[in-house]
Amino acid sequence: MSRLFLSLLLSSATLFQMSAALRQDVPLDGRWLFSKTPAENQVRQWQEVTIPHSWNGVDGVTPDYYRGGARYEYTLTLDSVPAGQRAFLRFEGVSQEADVAVNGENVGNHKGAFNAFCFEVTDKLHKGDNIIVVDATNAKNDNIAPLEGDFTIFGGIYRPAKLMILPENCITPLDYASPGTYITQQNVSDKSAHLHVVTKLDGPAFDKSNKMSLRTTVTDPEGNVVASRTAKVGKGVEGKATVTGEFDIKNPALWSKAAPSNRYTVRHELLDGKTVVDTLSQRIGLRYYNIDPDSGFYFNGKSYRLAGVNRHQDRPGKGWAISKEDHDEDMALIKEIGANTIRLAHYPHSGYFYDLCDDNGMLVWAEIPFVGHGTDSPEFAENLKTQLVELIRQNYNHPSIFIWSLFNEIGFGNSGAVQPAGIVAELNELAHAEDPSRPTIGATNKDDLPENWIPDYLAYNNYPGWYWAEPAAMGPSTDWKNKGKGVAISEYGAGASIHDHDPYISKAPKTDGHYHPEEWQAVVHEGNYSELAKRPYAWATWVWNMFDFASAWRNEGDARGMNDKGLVTYDRKTPKDAFYYYKAQWSDEPMAYITARRHEIREDAETKVKVYSNCDEVQLIVNGTPVSTVKPEGGIARWDTVTLRPGDNVITVKATRGASTVTDTCNWYLK
Repeated sequence: MSRLFLSLLLSSATLFQMSAALRQDVPLDGRWLFSKTPAENQVRQWQEVTIPHSWNGVDGVTPDYYRGGARYEYTLTLDSVPAGQRAFLRFEGVSQEADVAVNGENVGNHKGAFNAFCFEVTDKLHKGDNIIVVDATNAKNDNIAPLEGDFTIFGGIYRPAKLMILPENCITPLDYASPGTYITQQNVSDKSAHLHVVTKLDGPAFDKSNKMSLRTTVTDPEGNVVASRTAKVGKGVEGKATVTGEFDIKNPALWSKAAPSNRYTVRHELLDGKTVVDTLSQRIGLRYYNIDPDSGFYFNGKSYRLAGVNRHQDRPGKGWAISKEDHDEDMALIKEIGANTIRLAHYPHSGYFYDLCDDNGMLVWAEIPFVGHGTDSPEFAENLKTQLVELIRQNYNHPSIFIWSLFNEIGFGNSGAVQPAGIVAELNELAHAEDPSRPTIGATNKDDLPENWIPDYLAYNNYPGWYWAEPAAMGPSTDWKNKGKGVAISEYGAGASIHDHDPYISKAPKTDGHYHPEEWQAVVHEGNYSELAKRPYAWATWVWNMFDFASAWRNEGDARGMNDKGLVTYDRKTPKDAFYYYKAQWSDEPMAYITARRHEIREDAETKVKVYSNCDEVQLIVNGTPVSTVKPEGGIARWDTVTLRPGDNVITVKATRGASTVTDTCNWYLK
C-alpha cells in the first residue's frame, strides 16, 4: 500500500491560509501505519490505525499484556513549504518513550508516558511526501517513572498529535511543550488581584537589537479591558528572550464551581514595530484558598470542604486512547455525583480534561507518576524532575489545579544508596521554584516515613472496612493522622461487582477473592464518609475510584485484570449503589435511589429496603400499597422489615423536598 494513500492532503488553498495566518494547527488525525516490533528474522506486519491509538486496548487487562516496542508511520503531503514560518511537531502523549524522525532524520527523544513534547521540524520538511516515524515503547525502563503501580501501562500514541505552523519569531512552544507564558496569581482577594506574567520568546530577531515589543491585554469575563501593557523585548540570548509584566485587577470576578464562567483572558501580541507577528491567548480564573489545620479548607474566603473522586483515564477496548467524547462523559458523571474536586491519579492527564475541570469549576490535585518504588540511579531522579517540570509548565495557567503531588505510596527497593526522602526533597524544592503560588502534597499508606513530611501537606490512602478493620474505623484512624497540619484522605473505598449481591452482608468479603458484593461497597462508603464528615480538619477526601480501571496483575472480583473499586463500571454504563450514596451527600439536585436493585431474584419474603436520598421525606410503596414515610438520616432512608409476595414485586419510592417530588422504581422477584 502506498504511503500516498495514507497521506493528509493539504490543498493550495489550505496552504495559503496557513501562510496568511499567524498560527495554524494541522491535526495528524488521518490514517497511520502501525506495526509492533517484529521478532528476529520476521518481517514487519503493518496495519492502518488512527490516533489516539493504543496497542493494549484489548490485552491491557491480561497479566502478559504486550510491553515492548512498535513503529508508527505517517505521510504528510505538502504542495509547498510555507515561507517565513516555522514548523513544530507536538505530541500530547506517547507511552512511554518515543523517538521521532522526519524524512529519515531524528528530531528528538522523549521519556515519559504522560506529558506532551514538542520538536521543531522546520528544516526537515519539503515539498511532496514527508514521512513522520515514531518509534514508541512501553517496555519497563528502570530510569523512567512509573516503575510499578496498580494500573496498566498502556502503550501507543494515545493522545492527539499535530503539526504547528508558527511565525519565525514567536512565543515559544519549545519550553517543555508549554504555552510559553506563565500567569502567576498573587494577593487575590474579593477586592483586588495581582498578576505576574512571564512570557518566553524564540526567533532569529532576538539574536540582535530589534524593534520587537510584547503587548499584553487582560480582559474580564464580559470582554472589557481591565489591564494592558506594552514592553520592549530587546536583544536576547541564543535567539531566546523573556518578557515579564505586572498587572493589577480591581474587584475581580472570582472563579468557582458556582461561577466557572468567571474567566479572564490574557492576550499577548508580539509586534515588530507596529506589525503583529504572533498572538497567544490564555484563559485564567482568579481564586484564592488556604488550609487551616483545625477548620479545614477555605476557598475564596469561605469554608469549602473538598469532597470528590479519583480518576483513571482508561476504557475497555481503548486503554488510554480515549476520545473527547469519552472525557466529556467522565466529566458529566463526576458532575452528576456532585463532586467539587478530582484527584487525577497517578500521572498527568489530558490537557483537554484539565480544560474541562476549568470549565466546570473543579479543583484538581495533579501529580507525577512517582508510584510504588524508584531506583537510586541519577537517570531516574532526573526523569522524575523532568516530568514534574513538564507537568507544571504545561498546566501552569489552569485555575482548576490547586496543588502539585510529588509521590504516591513510595519506597525504594534498590541498593539503598539514595532514600526516597532525598529525591522528594529535591522534587519539593523544584516544585516551589517552578510555581511559588501552589502548595505541594504527597500520598502515603504508611506513617512516620521521613518523606511524608517534606511536602507542604500529606494525604493518606486509607481503607478501613476493606483491607482492615470496620468501616467506622475511618474516624479514629483519621484522628491520629492529623498531627496538627490537618489531614486529607487521598484514597478510600472498596471493590464491588454489579453481578454479586448480599443485602444482609455484615463483614468484608475476601478482598482478593472473586466475590465482591455491591452492597458491601456501599456499606464501606457509608461508614467511611459519615466519619470523615464529622471532622472539619479533614480538609479533603477523594473516593478511590470514580471508575473501575485496568490493573493487569489483579485477579479478583468478577473480571480479571480489573480494579473494581470504581463507583461506576469500567464501560461507564452502570453507576453502582455507592455512586448514589455520594449523590445524596453532594448533589443539589433532588434525588432518591433504591439500593440493591440489581438483586432481582429474592428468596426471603421478609427483606430490608434502603434508599439514598437528599430529600426531606421518602415514602415507600410496595406493589401499589404505601408502606410508610420516613425522614432520611445522613442521606439514607431505611425500612427494616418489608414483606414481598411470591412472584413479581414493584418497589417504588416517592421523595419530596419543598415543592419538588422525585420517584424511583425497581422490580424484585420472590421465588
